[in-house]
Amino acid sequence: MLSATATHLLRSPPPNPPSRSLPHLRPPSLLRSPSAAGPNGVGAVGSYKTPKPQRDLLREWVWENDGFVRVLPIYVGGFSLLVVLLNRSFSNIPPVADASSSQSRADILSLALAVTNILAGLVWLSIRPKNISPVVLHGVECRRLNPLISERAVLEMLWAWDSLSAVTCCRSLVVVYDSNCVLQIGVAAESPLEDGDAMDVDVKKLLQGSLCKSAMETQKQSYLANLSLYPGKSELPFLPTNTQSVILQPIGDNGVAIIGGNTIRGFNNTDQAWITLIAEKLEATLSTS
Repeated sequence: MLSATATHLLRSPPPNPPSRSLPHLRPPSLLRSPSAAGPNGVGAVGSYKTPKPQRDLLREWVWENDGFVRVLPIYVGGFSLLVVLLNRSFSNIPPVADASSSQSRADILSLALAVTNILAGLVWLSIRPKNISPVVLHGVECRRLNPLISERAVLEMLWAWDSLSAVTCCRSLVVVYDSNCVLQIGVAAESPLEDGDAMDVDVKKLLQGSLCKSAMETQKQSYLANLSLYPGKSELPFLPTNTQSVILQPIGDNGVAIIGGNTIRGFNNTDQAWITLIAEKLEATLSTS
């Protein structure tokens, strides 16, 4: 009987739902006035709360007490060493270590750990991160634009220069396209004539150098984070002598941008990605100018 009832229910069509009109749905407003939001970022409608940044209290404490943290292993190791020696002195244990004594073996291990702590503290004190600060580049201010390029390309390159110099450590910019120097702006090396003018960019020699040739052949950005460590520095004589870092960014197949900074490792990953996008924009403009 139950199986017959189940078969009847499965075969019978479902009842028609009562017809009713759907309510008119109004799209939610994406922008709410500040008055509509309550305290803690909760709006009058919904319960969305603005995310709060998480604080790493331990990291902040270590950063604020860097000197104490570096010397702490020395204190711990010295205190442990003193405790082991006092324990051995007041416990009527012979001063000569006996391999058959468990106490002597434990003391030897404790002494080794104490000495390791002291050595670790000495290493932490001797190795400190170097304080990297921007430098004042030695050179002359320069602003040279190729008169053969269009006004739109000029505005585009000046926008790129203003953006890079305002947001990053960029202080020198040279743009070479179609074997011509279309822009030289910022701080440049002084001319050998010592007439107060900037040194000209020898485009032919620059493009034959290993730095630009490698960047243009691979079509990949080349970042010299500490220029003084690279022998290819001699290929960039038009940059100030104390330029700290350089990025060579290809501009399509026919150009390259040389960006000089006043800080060692001053360009982070975000800056490098942004410079790549700017180069793509410049390539689209210069190719049609």
